[in-house]
Amino acid sequence: MGKRKSIAKAQRPKKRQEKLAEVFKCPFCNHAESVECTIFKKEQLGVLFCRICREVFKAITHALSEPIDVYSDWLDECERVNVRNH
Repeated sequence: MGKRKSIAKAQRPKKRQEKLAEVFKCPFCNHAESVECTIFKKEQLGVLFCRICREVFKAITHALSEPIDVYSDWLDECERVNVRNH
């Protein structure tokens, strides 16, 4: 006596995870897609560089840091400096 064969269920396609941005808008010169982010995992350093106005920002990173995290740190630092100067 054999088992009845079950009907295989159709598998749903896996949802693709969207890639996070690695190129951003510069807060100083307002050029879109001019700031590039590079993360050096070994040195635990994130570097943002604007190709137009040559502005540079460096931040300490950790194993889970992404380029958007370094960029948001830069924006927070800009806001902090602006508030302090007013």
